[in-house]
Amino acid sequence: MSARAQFGMHHRPALTSKLEGFGTTIFAEMSALAVATGAINLGQGFPDTDGPDAVLDAAVEAIRSGQNQYPPGPGMPVLREAIARHQQRFYGLDVDADREVLVTAGATEALAGALLGTLDAGDEVIVFEPMYDSYQACIALAGARAVPVLLRPETHGGGGRYVFDPDELRGAVSPSTRMILLNTPHNPTGKVFDAEELTVIADVAIEHDLIVVTDEVYEHLVFPGAVHIPMATLPGMAERTLTISSGGKTFSTTGWKVGWMSGPEPLVAAARTAKQFLTYVNAAPFQPAIAVGLDLDDGFYESVASTLATQRDHLVAGLRAAGLVTYVPEATYFATVDIRPLDPTGDGMAFCRTLPERCGVVAIPNEVFYARPEFGRHLVRFACCKKLSVLDEAASRLARLTKI
Repeated sequence: MSARAQFGMHHRPALTSKLEGFGTTIFAEMSALAVATGAINLGQGFPDTDGPDAVLDAAVEAIRSGQNQYPPGPGMPVLREAIARHQQRFYGLDVDADREVLVTAGATEALAGALLGTLDAGDEVIVFEPMYDSYQACIALAGARAVPVLLRPETHGGGGRYVFDPDELRGAVSPSTRMILLNTPHNPTGKVFDAEELTVIADVAIEHDLIVVTDEVYEHLVFPGAVHIPMATLPGMAERTLTISSGGKTFSTTGWKVGWMSGPEPLVAAARTAKQFLTYVNAAPFQPAIAVGLDLDDGFYESVASTLATQRDHLVAGLRAAGLVTYVPEATYFATVDIRPLDPTGDGMAFCRTLPERCGVVAIPNEVFYARPEFGRHLVRFACCKKLSVLDEAASRLARLTKI
């Protein structure tokens, strides 16, 4: 009897129980829907323009000059040194390029390595929901448990800025808590955690001797009025914080999958131990190219943020004109809306699945970003990292929507 037949006879499930409930990502489903319907894809967060010529040219040169084989396990020295310079230049953080920096296959692998390398079965991780979808999956793969703390938009006088309850955060800590996983600037809400909020989180981490892993991939895509403050810069936090970022968002090179982490050597070493059995290494010719990007002048960093702010404004105007309650993001590629003015059922998943046929636009239902989906059922995320002509056409199509 074949192995396949034996497998079927015993009815043993193929999927590990750790990943029960984690099917195909919503991004794959919605992007496929965009292709099938010819809709404008404002779902998945990738730009529709290329990054700076200096970065692209450096990648071509690296390929032509033969940098196409396995890079060193921790990453090419040229990139690790550029990351260390970046942390000093922008945040005053002193990082040892040889011992305290690790290059990864995007921020997603950095997160996986950090979680798999530091968590044991039964550990608990405090996460702010909504959250990027890989967080819960990687926590589950580590045999740990996600403990959510809710971010909710202020509805009176706050302009829709997302906030959390400090008492809920403190109450989430238990004897099993090992880590706080923080994303700032935050996907999908566009929130930037301010100094007061970060101090509350830092106080909890120090009091309970917790690791803090911060996902800061949108660090340079912050809009006027908000300031990104890395957790590692707060008093007492550098020695317990693992900072993760990547070049994909800043340099419009999401397909290159070049990410990194920096922090105290023991935490980086723990993450590296797990990471080496995932991809081991990646993106050899793209690593020196991202190093070039990290050393670009301040004018580039100012322009990339200001360009995105203009795109944000176009998207927000279009969403509001369509009749959707729109929370103005402080950073990132994304704006969140409350669909209930147009769809009193508040079913964001159904709204997104029918939106391409109704008006030719694709978005992402926010409930997939929640550990407790009921809190995000009525919310939908749109991406603004597109050409203004595309955003304006999407706004024109969204204007056709009428109340269900």
